[in-house]
Amino acid sequence: MTGLTLIVAATISNGIGQSSRLPWRLPQEMAYFARVTSNAPEGARNAVIMGRKTWESIPRKFRPLRDRLNVVISRNDEYQLEPSSASAILRPDLESSLAKLDTSKPLGIDSTLNRVFVIGGATLYKETLGLPPSSPSFVDRILLTQIITPSFDECDVFLEDFHKSGSWSRGTHEDLQAWVGFDVPKGVQEEKGVQYEFQMWTRL
Repeated sequence: MTGLTLIVAATISNGIGQSSRLPWRLPQEMAYFARVTSNAPEGARNAVIMGRKTWESIPRKFRPLRDRLNVVISRNDEYQLEPSSASAILRPDLESSLAKLDTSKPLGIDSTLNRVFVIGGATLYKETLGLPPSSPSFVDRILLTQIITPSFDECDVFLEDFHKSGSWSRGTHEDLQAWVGFDVPKGVQEEKGVQYEFQMWTRL
């Protein structure tokens, strides 16, 4: 395994959260996230890596995120995943999470591993973006939902400017659609008074 895909919605000023929750509620954008992270060939599944706070921010009835292997990172040895499921595993750190996914049967079932997505929060985004290209696994693709307006100045959690972690190139809309494997709305979208755009960035 080498490539990790970071998927995130962020404002122009890189805001991604407020008081441990998303400051916006965008059902169509969330449907895009769900489809991207769960879309895999027959006989394969994707994995989503997240921190404990991100796991806890998912409503209990929706976790683990279905049709995906959920990898939850917590340094608390006594932490219990609730509800427990074969589709959710607990790891103490990023290194052991990636090592687990790099095994021949990370899912513990007949399914093979397709893609690995990093879905938050800010600390995990920063840690994975800091992985050098020389490491066994590193972020080589970012699926960014760019929140254009409003500015959501109340955000208190931010994504580190990924341009500082290397050289990145924005792909075309056609590139994005080809990679995710389905049609994606093009250009600026508007939902509940929020304007946003689906983007894909790849490391040069």
